[in-house]
Amino acid sequence: MFPDSKLPEGPIAEKWEKHKFNVKLVNPSNKRKYDIIVVGTGLAGASAAASLAELGYNVKAFTFHDSPRRAHSIAAQGGINAAKNYQNDGDSVYRLFYDTVKGGDYRSREANVYRLAQVSVNIIDQCVAQGVPFAREYGGLLANRSFGGAQVSRTFYARGQTGQQLLLGAYSALSRQVAYGKVKLYTRSEMLDLVTVDGQARGIITRNLLTGEIEQHAAHAVVLATGGYGNVFFLSTNAMYCNATAAWRAHKKGAYFANPCFTQIHPTCIPVSGDYQSKLTLMSESLRNDGRVWVPATKETAERLRKGEINVNDIAEADRDYFLERKYPAFGNLVPRDVASRNAKMMCDEGRGVGSTGLAVYLDFADVIQRTSAEAVSQKYGNLFDMYAKITGENPYERPMRIYPAVHYTMGGLWVDYNLQTTVKGLYATGECNFSDHGANRLGASALMQGLADGYFVIPYTIGDYLASTPPKPVTTEDPAFAEATAAVQSRMQQLMSINGTRTPDDFHKKLGHLMWEYCGMSRNAEGLRFAKQEIAKLRQEFWSDLKLAGTELEMNQALEKAGRVADFLELGELMVDDALDRNESCGGHFREEYQTPEGEALRNDDDYAYVAAWEYMGDNQPEKLNKEELTFENVKLTQRSYK
Repeated sequence: MFPDSKLPEGPIAEKWEKHKFNVKLVNPSNKRKYDIIVVGTGLAGASAAASLAELGYNVKAFTFHDSPRRAHSIAAQGGINAAKNYQNDGDSVYRLFYDTVKGGDYRSREANVYRLAQVSVNIIDQCVAQGVPFAREYGGLLANRSFGGAQVSRTFYARGQTGQQLLLGAYSALSRQVAYGKVKLYTRSEMLDLVTVDGQARGIITRNLLTGEIEQHAAHAVVLATGGYGNVFFLSTNAMYCNATAAWRAHKKGAYFANPCFTQIHPTCIPVSGDYQSKLTLMSESLRNDGRVWVPATKETAERLRKGEINVNDIAEADRDYFLERKYPAFGNLVPRDVASRNAKMMCDEGRGVGSTGLAVYLDFADVIQRTSAEAVSQKYGNLFDMYAKITGENPYERPMRIYPAVHYTMGGLWVDYNLQTTVKGLYATGECNFSDHGANRLGASALMQGLADGYFVIPYTIGDYLASTPPKPVTTEDPAFAEATAAVQSRMQQLMSINGTRTPDDFHKKLGHLMWEYCGMSRNAEGLRFAKQEIAKLRQEFWSDLKLAGTELEMNQALEKAGRVADFLELGELMVDDALDRNESCGGHFREEYQTPEGEALRNDDDYAYVAAWEYMGDNQPEKLNKEELTFENVKLTQRSYK
């Protein structure tokens, strides 16, 4: 029997308001008796910690950074969606809901997505009140721009640094509560295990990254806001520190992991330039508002370009193929990310890619510069252009950017019900850490929207429903479960340290990333997935027999940190392959080559696969059990996606 998703009954536009009225409440004086742990201080974590503390709860917030301001949310560039309809161009809560369900290729819960669209209008007001410097029109009104998967302008932005500005707003709210003593902040602390008592989350085990000390922390409830698992691919747009350990350890304590194979590939990244790279750099999707994507019209022209026989600016308009505009006239360069990424790959596979490797396409701003001016473009995208110039040594005002798809975001994550509670009672997952809102493909500018929606406007209501049924007596670390979890963490670290092999954690991580990208990346097929599963299993055996670590676990040891994360990535990678192999259809970012339309588009199988794949951990070295949450669509008609 699948766990209760706790979806409210009634019309979809009324579900959230009715649910807020029906959830149990904790009275203000009792809130002071409850302790809540929040792991992660990005947009979802910082906003949740600040909001819960503002309500009166005692909050412990954990980050493995030296400051919450370094959370990876700062890397988000282009904007945040909200159904304000400031442009008077036909936007609405329903249209944002519809675009998000369609953009996710009909693999998300309608109720969750509609709530996200409803709450989006409040997020902007909250952030403006915090002083977030959103771009404004000449008259002072907030400005909007377009993003992929939508035909309206609903994306609010602060130049190309929206994530950073939003995080500073959340950080200011968090800092206020730290000063009041309602939030106790733990920096340079990494969660290594979840502690459960009688099936309920009651705390976490952490490691002090500066001293190596193992610490125990107890609470009445635990909120994970630890981001996604894109770094399983090694090269991605995520910061190198991003990992899956907190979510994966929670999974091994009973939290279902949902849709792990749903990985988003972002179409506008600076291409790989060499084996020395540790990460990739994103060029914001907002650039596709004004930039035009193209490749040479013939393989011959592309080859001459790669050899340096001709210059890109010498190629005439007639010899250029603006392939997104040609194939998708209704949406043009603003098709969703999965569609743009696959088409870029197709162009390169045809031999029409550019750059020295042939694995790139152009993003050209000549038209908008000629139509307006370089200064006008700089006002909108100046920091992004500067970033590109510093990394590539090329001036994007004078020649087109070179871009290629790369791993960016993960739509899969811990399974949660409508209250954002996992299958472990008292354990909640917010933001990219959960699976709930994006289906098989996330629309651009929706990650920031979900993180802040969960933290500011959802979890403060729903966590009270659980706590109201939990006695407010103090929770301590004296329960034997804390000693058992601590011993397990210490044993695992000692095991890693004692292998004394010949290969570094990075060596294993790179090999895993190559397998994942080649066989479970932008496109997958059954033969490749089976091969990847065998190879990952072999790599995992090699890891536990040939890993080499220096130092000890009782000190600052970044190699040990990395080894623990790579060990989790190896297990998660196998599950991602299993999930991709089990889903015999193409949908969104999950593109199985065996299942595509004659035009090369993703071909869904709604009769057999309109469900959330929720995987249940069954023990070490045992196959995981697949549980299915059937998806019902009462407000959006299931149709083949079309952006033409």
